[in-house]
Amino acid sequence: MSIDLSDLGAFMAVARARGFRDAARVSGASPSALSDAVRRLEAQLGVRLLHRTTRSVAPTEAGARLMERLGPALGEVEAALDVVNGFRDRPAGTLRLNVPVSAARLVLPSLVPDFLAAYPDIRLEIKAEDTFVDLLAAGCDAGIRYDERLEQDMIAVPIGPRTQRFATAAAPAYLDRRGRPAHPRDLLAHACLLARFSSGAMMAWEFERDGEVMRVEPTGPLLVSVGAATELAVEAAVAGTGIIALFEDWLRPHLDSGALEPVLEAWWPRFSGPFLYYPGRRLVPAPLRAFVDFVRTRQAG
Repeated sequence: MSIDLSDLGAFMAVARARGFRDAARVSGASPSALSDAVRRLEAQLGVRLLHRTTRSVAPTEAGARLMERLGPALGEVEAALDVVNGFRDRPAGTLRLNVPVSAARLVLPSLVPDFLAAYPDIRLEIKAEDTFVDLLAAGCDAGIRYDERLEQDMIAVPIGPRTQRFATAAAPAYLDRRGRPAHPRDLLAHACLLARFSSGAMMAWEFERDGEVMRVEPTGPLLVSVGAATELAVEAAVAGTGIIALFEDWLRPHLDSGALEPVLEAWWPRFSGPFLYYPGRRLVPAPLRAFVDFVRTRQAG
Protein backbone atom coordinates (compact mmCIF):
# COMPACT_ATOMS: atom_id res chain seq x y z
CA MET A 1 0.00 0.00 0.00
CA SER A 2 1.44 3.36 -1.05
CA ILE A 3 0.39 6.20 1.25
CA ASP A 4 1.20 9.83 0.44
CA LEU A 5 3.15 11.36 3.33
CA SER A 6 1.37 14.68 2.78
CA ASP A 7 -2.00 12.95 3.32
CA LEU A 8 -0.75 11.64 6.66
CA GLY A 9 0.38 15.15 7.57
CA ALA A 10 -3.02 16.54 6.61
CA PHE A 11 -4.77 14.00 8.82
CA MET A 12 -2.53 14.86 11.78
CA ALA A 13 -3.09 18.59 11.30
CA VAL A 14 -6.87 18.21 11.22
CA ALA A 15 -6.98 15.75 14.12
CA ARG A 16 -4.80 17.98 16.31
CA ALA A 17 -6.73 21.15 15.47
CA ARG A 18 -10.10 19.35 15.77
CA GLY A 19 -11.29 21.13 12.66
CA PHE A 20 -10.47 21.72 8.99
CA ARG A 21 -10.48 25.53 9.18
CA ASP A 22 -8.20 25.69 12.23
CA ALA A 23 -5.90 23.13 10.62
CA ALA A 24 -5.84 25.19 7.44
CA ARG A 25 -4.71 28.27 9.37
CA VAL A 26 -1.87 26.31 10.93
CA SER A 27 -0.77 24.32 7.89
CA GLY A 28 -1.27 26.92 5.18
CA ALA A 29 -3.36 24.52 3.08
CA SER A 30 -6.99 25.18 2.21
CA PRO A 31 -9.78 23.41 4.15
CA SER A 32 -10.94 21.71 0.97
CA ALA A 33 -7.44 20.40 0.23
CA LEU A 34 -7.18 18.99 3.75
CA SER A 35 -10.62 17.41 3.46
CA ASP A 36 -9.66 15.78 0.16
CA ALA A 37 -6.43 14.45 1.68
CA VAL A 38 -8.23 12.92 4.66
CA ARG A 39 -10.90 11.32 2.46
CA ARG A 40 -8.19 9.92 0.21
CA LEU A 41 -6.32 8.48 3.20
CA GLU A 42 -9.49 6.94 4.63
CA ALA A 43 -10.31 5.36 1.27
CA GLN A 44 -6.84 3.85 0.99
CA LEU A 45 -6.90 2.50 4.54
CA GLY A 46 -10.52 1.38 4.32
CA VAL A 47 -11.43 2.82 7.72
CA ARG A 48 -12.93 6.08 8.98
CA LEU A 49 -10.36 8.15 10.86
CA LEU A 50 -12.40 11.20 11.83
CA HIS A 51 -15.89 11.79 13.15
CA ARG A 52 -17.23 14.87 11.34
CA THR A 53 -20.19 17.03 12.38
CA THR A 54 -21.15 20.55 11.38
CA ARG A 55 -19.62 21.81 14.63
CA SER A 56 -16.64 19.61 15.37
CA VAL A 57 -14.15 17.04 14.17
CA ALA A 58 -12.78 14.31 16.44
CA PRO A 59 -10.68 11.18 15.82
CA THR A 60 -12.38 7.82 15.74
CA GLU A 61 -10.83 5.04 17.80
CA ALA A 62 -8.82 4.04 14.73
CA GLY A 63 -7.85 7.66 14.14
CA ALA A 64 -6.72 8.08 17.74
CA ARG A 65 -4.55 4.98 17.51
CA LEU A 66 -3.05 6.21 14.25
CA MET A 67 -2.32 9.61 15.81
CA GLU A 68 -0.60 7.93 18.75
CA ARG A 69 1.79 6.02 16.52
CA LEU A 70 2.09 8.55 13.72
CA GLY A 71 2.99 11.60 15.80
CA PRO A 72 6.45 10.43 16.88
CA ALA A 73 7.10 8.90 13.44
CA LEU A 74 6.33 12.13 11.59
CA GLY A 75 8.42 13.97 14.14
CA GLU A 76 11.38 11.77 13.25
CA VAL A 77 10.79 12.39 9.53
CA GLU A 78 10.72 16.14 10.13
CA ALA A 79 13.88 15.89 12.22
CA ALA A 80 15.62 13.89 9.50
CA LEU A 81 14.68 16.41 6.85
CA ASP A 82 15.78 19.20 9.16
CA VAL A 83 19.34 17.89 9.03
CA VAL A 84 19.50 19.52 5.61
CA ASN A 85 18.72 22.81 7.31
CA GLY A 86 22.20 22.74 8.77
CA PHE A 87 23.63 23.28 5.31
CA ARG A 88 21.66 26.51 4.80
CA ASP A 89 23.14 29.93 5.50
CA ARG A 90 20.20 30.65 7.79
CA PRO A 91 17.83 28.26 9.62
CA ALA A 92 14.37 28.03 8.09
CA GLY A 93 11.07 26.40 8.93
CA THR A 94 8.32 26.61 11.50
CA LEU A 95 8.79 26.72 15.26
CA ARG A 96 5.69 25.90 17.33
CA LEU A 97 5.59 26.89 21.01
CA ASN A 98 2.96 26.07 23.63
CA VAL A 99 3.02 28.68 26.39
CA PRO A 100 0.87 29.95 29.26
CA VAL A 101 -0.91 33.24 28.62
CA SER A 102 1.27 34.93 31.23
CA ALA A 103 4.41 34.03 29.25
CA ALA A 104 2.86 35.26 26.00
CA ARG A 105 2.22 38.59 27.69
CA LEU A 106 5.22 38.99 30.00
CA VAL A 107 8.12 36.98 28.54
CA LEU A 108 7.85 36.67 24.76
CA PRO A 109 7.28 40.33 23.75
CA SER A 110 10.88 41.19 24.63
CA LEU A 111 12.21 38.24 22.60
CA VAL A 112 10.01 37.55 19.58
CA PRO A 113 10.53 40.71 17.46
CA ASP A 114 14.32 40.54 17.70
CA PHE A 115 14.37 36.78 17.12
CA LEU A 116 12.26 37.05 13.96
CA ALA A 117 14.40 39.93 12.74
CA ALA A 118 17.52 37.81 13.24
CA TYR A 119 15.97 34.75 11.56
CA PRO A 120 13.65 35.97 8.78
CA ASP A 121 13.25 32.47 7.32
CA ILE A 122 11.71 31.10 10.52
CA ARG A 123 7.95 31.20 11.10
CA LEU A 124 6.94 31.25 14.75
CA GLU A 125 3.59 29.83 15.90
CA ILE A 126 2.51 30.52 19.48
CA LYS A 127 -0.30 28.60 21.17
CA ALA A 128 -1.18 30.30 24.46
CA GLU A 129 -3.38 28.42 26.92
CA ASP A 130 -3.62 27.57 30.60
CA THR A 131 -3.70 23.78 30.20
CA PHE A 132 -0.66 21.50 30.36
CA VAL A 133 -0.26 19.39 27.24
CA ASP A 134 1.93 16.69 25.75
CA LEU A 135 4.12 18.74 23.44
CA LEU A 136 4.56 16.10 20.78
CA ALA A 137 0.90 15.08 20.78
CA ALA A 138 -0.05 18.74 20.40
CA GLY A 139 2.32 19.15 17.47
CA CYS A 140 4.58 21.63 19.28
CA ASP A 141 8.36 21.74 19.32
CA ALA A 142 8.79 23.35 22.74
CA GLY A 143 6.90 25.03 25.54
CA ILE A 144 7.27 27.46 28.39
CA ARG A 145 6.37 26.35 31.90
CA TYR A 146 7.32 26.99 35.49
CA ASP A 147 9.62 24.45 37.09
CA GLU A 148 6.93 22.59 39.03
CA ARG A 149 5.13 21.97 35.73
CA LEU A 150 8.06 20.55 33.77
CA GLU A 151 7.58 17.11 32.29
CA GLN A 152 10.06 14.27 32.68
CA ASP A 153 12.83 13.72 30.13
CA MET A 154 12.74 17.37 29.12
CA ILE A 155 15.60 19.82 28.63
CA ALA A 156 14.91 23.10 30.45
CA VAL A 157 16.44 26.47 29.56
CA PRO A 158 15.79 29.56 31.74
CA ILE A 159 13.76 32.19 29.90
CA GLY A 160 12.58 35.55 31.20
CA PRO A 161 12.91 36.87 34.77
CA ARG A 162 14.40 34.37 37.20
CA THR A 163 12.34 35.57 40.13
CA GLN A 164 8.75 36.79 40.06
CA ARG A 165 6.13 37.78 42.60
CA PHE A 166 2.41 37.23 42.77
CA ALA A 167 0.81 40.55 43.71
CA THR A 168 -2.47 41.73 45.17
CA ALA A 169 -3.73 45.22 44.37
CA ALA A 170 -6.81 47.40 44.19
CA ALA A 171 -7.83 50.89 43.11
CA PRO A 172 -7.18 53.57 45.77
CA ALA A 173 -10.86 54.54 45.62
CA TYR A 174 -11.89 50.98 46.51
CA LEU A 175 -9.46 50.85 49.44
CA ASP A 176 -10.61 54.27 50.69
CA ARG A 177 -14.17 52.93 50.63
CA ARG A 178 -13.63 49.42 52.04
CA GLY A 179 -10.43 49.76 54.05
CA ARG A 180 -6.90 48.44 53.55
CA PRO A 181 -6.27 44.80 54.53
CA ALA A 182 -3.55 44.39 57.15
CA HIS A 183 -3.43 40.58 57.03
CA PRO A 184 -4.36 38.00 54.36
CA ARG A 185 -7.33 36.84 56.44
CA ASP A 186 -8.79 40.35 56.06
CA LEU A 187 -9.39 39.54 52.39
CA LEU A 188 -12.33 37.36 53.43
CA ALA A 189 -14.26 40.57 54.16
CA HIS A 190 -13.40 42.13 50.78
CA ALA A 191 -14.67 41.94 47.21
CA CYS A 192 -12.03 39.89 45.40
CA LEU A 193 -11.71 39.32 41.66
CA LEU A 194 -11.23 35.59 41.12
CA ALA A 195 -9.92 33.41 38.31
CA ARG A 196 -10.50 29.80 37.33
CA PHE A 197 -8.47 27.48 35.10
CA SER A 198 -10.15 25.62 32.25
CA SER A 199 -9.72 22.47 34.35
CA GLY A 200 -12.16 23.96 36.85
CA ALA A 201 -9.53 24.61 39.53
CA MET A 202 -9.53 28.05 41.12
CA MET A 203 -6.39 30.16 41.05
CA ALA A 204 -4.88 30.03 44.53
CA TRP A 205 -4.45 33.09 46.72
CA GLU A 206 -1.30 32.27 48.66
CA PHE A 207 0.85 34.56 50.81
CA GLU A 208 4.21 34.26 52.56
CA ARG A 209 6.05 36.36 55.13
CA ASP A 210 9.02 35.43 57.30
CA GLY A 211 8.54 31.75 56.55
CA GLU A 212 4.82 31.80 57.31
CA VAL A 213 2.71 30.59 54.41
CA MET A 214 -0.99 31.32 54.30
CA ARG A 215 -3.68 30.38 51.81
CA VAL A 216 -7.06 32.08 51.69
CA GLU A 217 -10.19 31.40 49.65
CA PRO A 218 -11.85 34.79 49.19
CA THR A 219 -15.14 35.49 47.46
CA GLY A 220 -16.13 38.29 45.16
CA PRO A 221 -18.37 39.67 42.44
CA LEU A 222 -16.32 38.58 39.42
CA LEU A 223 -14.95 35.22 38.28
CA VAL A 224 -12.98 35.04 35.01
CA SER A 225 -11.23 32.37 32.97
CA VAL A 226 -7.46 32.36 33.45
CA GLY A 227 -5.82 33.82 30.37
CA ALA A 228 -8.80 34.49 28.15
CA ALA A 229 -10.47 37.00 30.46
CA THR A 230 -7.64 38.05 32.77
CA GLU A 231 -7.47 41.54 31.32
CA LEU A 232 -11.16 42.02 32.12
CA ALA A 233 -10.36 41.40 35.78
CA VAL A 234 -7.50 43.90 35.62
CA GLU A 235 -9.78 46.58 34.16
CA ALA A 236 -12.40 45.81 36.82
CA ALA A 237 -9.76 46.28 39.52
CA VAL A 238 -8.70 49.61 38.03
CA ALA A 239 -12.38 50.65 37.98
CA GLY A 240 -12.66 49.98 41.72
CA THR A 241 -14.64 46.73 41.67
CA GLY A 242 -12.37 44.84 44.03
CA ILE A 243 -8.96 43.35 44.84
CA ILE A 244 -7.07 41.40 42.19
CA ALA A 245 -4.30 38.81 42.55
CA LEU A 246 -1.98 38.44 39.56
CA PHE A 247 1.64 38.47 38.40
CA GLU A 248 3.34 41.64 39.65
CA ASP A 249 4.78 42.26 36.17
CA TRP A 250 1.27 42.16 34.67
CA LEU A 251 0.02 44.76 37.16
CA ARG A 252 3.20 46.85 37.22
CA PRO A 253 2.09 49.53 34.68
CA HIS A 254 -1.04 50.21 36.76
CA LEU A 255 0.94 50.16 40.01
CA ASP A 256 3.45 52.64 38.60
CA SER A 257 0.71 54.96 37.32
CA GLY A 258 -1.15 54.89 40.61
CA ALA A 259 -4.28 53.37 39.09
CA LEU A 260 -3.73 50.41 41.41
CA GLU A 261 -2.32 50.40 44.93
CA PRO A 262 -0.36 47.45 46.38
CA VAL A 263 -2.25 45.38 48.92
CA LEU A 264 -0.38 43.27 51.50
CA GLU A 265 2.91 43.79 49.64
CA ALA A 266 4.93 42.41 52.56
CA TRP A 267 3.09 39.12 51.99
CA TRP A 268 3.60 38.81 48.23
CA PRO A 269 5.10 35.36 47.55
CA ARG A 270 8.16 34.96 45.36
CA PHE A 271 8.63 32.08 42.94
CA SER A 272 11.20 31.03 40.35
CA GLY A 273 10.84 32.21 36.78
CA PRO A 274 9.80 30.14 33.76
CA PHE A 275 11.73 27.72 31.57
CA LEU A 276 11.73 26.96 27.87
CA TYR A 277 11.51 23.17 27.66
CA TYR A 278 11.67 20.60 24.90
CA PRO A 279 12.12 16.82 24.49
CA GLY A 280 15.65 15.64 25.07
CA ARG A 281 15.39 12.36 23.17
CA ARG A 282 15.09 13.62 19.61
CA LEU A 283 17.09 15.63 17.13
CA VAL A 284 16.51 19.32 17.80
CA PRO A 285 15.02 21.04 14.71
CA ALA A 286 17.05 23.95 13.36
CA PRO A 287 14.40 26.63 14.18
CA LEU A 288 14.22 25.41 17.79
CA ARG A 289 18.00 25.20 18.04
CA ALA A 290 18.23 28.80 16.83
CA PHE A 291 15.62 29.93 19.37
CA VAL A 292 17.33 28.10 22.26
CA ASP A 293 20.68 29.70 21.38
CA PHE A 294 18.97 33.10 21.09
CA VAL A 295 17.33 32.73 24.51
CA ARG A 296 20.56 31.56 26.14
CA THR A 297 22.41 34.56 24.73
CA ARG A 298 19.74 36.95 26.01
CA GLN A 299 19.73 35.36 29.46
CA ALA A 300 23.51 35.56 29.66
CA GLY A 301 23.40 39.24 28.72
